[in-house]
Amino acid sequence: MSNEKEKNNEVEVNKEEKKNVKASKMKRGRKTIAHLQKMKDNGEKIVQMCPADRDKYFTMAAEMAGVDICRLTVPGENTKMKIDNAPWWIRTIRDAAQYIHINFYMQTPTYSSKEDALRYGSLYMAEGADSLLPMGVSNETLKYMADNHLVVFGHVGALSGWQTSKYGGYKRLGKTAEDAMKIFRQAYEYQENGMMGMTIELTPIEVTNAIAKKLRVPVVAICAGGAANGSEMVDFDTFNMMPSVASHAKVYADFFKWAATAYGSWAKDVRTGAYPEDKHGFHMDERELDKFKNLLEQKY
Repeated sequence: MSNEKEKNNEVEVNKEEKKNVKASKMKRGRKTIAHLQKMKDNGEKIVQMCPADRDKYFTMAAEMAGVDICRLTVPGENTKMKIDNAPWWIRTIRDAAQYIHINFYMQTPTYSSKEDALRYGSLYMAEGADSLLPMGVSNETLKYMADNHLVVFGHVGALSGWQTSKYGGYKRLGKTAEDAMKIFRQAYEYQENGMMGMTIELTPIEVTNAIAKKLRVPVVAICAGGAANGSEMVDFDTFNMMPSVASHAKVYADFFKWAATAYGSWAKDVRTGAYPEDKHGFHMDERELDKFKNLLEQKY
């Protein structure tokens, strides 16, 4: 049989050599929307982080810790730059963290029409996002997105960014029964128009928990006090990066103190000669060193 294979120029290829052949972009074990829905159904708390414009290693560390969702925003000094950077940034984060659920924050011009929402949303999901967050999206656009197989994990309650001006700034909402019902109705309509999960922001504890209990889909609280189906904290708060600690925040580490201490220790060692030590480099062969010195003297 072996002779026959040689005669036909057959090459044996094993399973290990084919391991990088992929028929799908999906990674086994990735935390999809179905995984998050199962967590809600089973009463498991969903943990969500937002690295803001911190680099990919914050999200990588969150994945190492078992965090479920990364609400991903894009670095850039204006909206156009953020839109242009989006595909690259999603790929960068996905390459660093292959299992965490990436909930991608869409810039408003990318869903200014339902056609734009489909065009940009499909691009973002193809690049590695698991769901999309179009802040303040209309029911019509949402339904069009959902009908065209986009996974929308949206938002109710206080809006962030430029949209806050409608309410006179970043303010607590839902403090009266009527206002609380407005938030619930929006959340319910979103669910019925295809939204598969949502965050809820700056609402009273009771309102947060009531809405999470009433809806079928996962509801994750941001600055909302209530446990809901899980909670998000932005890395600025988690790592004590703001000038003062917000009322909703709980500090778990002091990033600037840790980083500045490390840089300071390194700088001190360089300035005092404690670094580098002999072990941090390597030596040239003595004969080659002599040759090198002679050449230096002869030519220079």
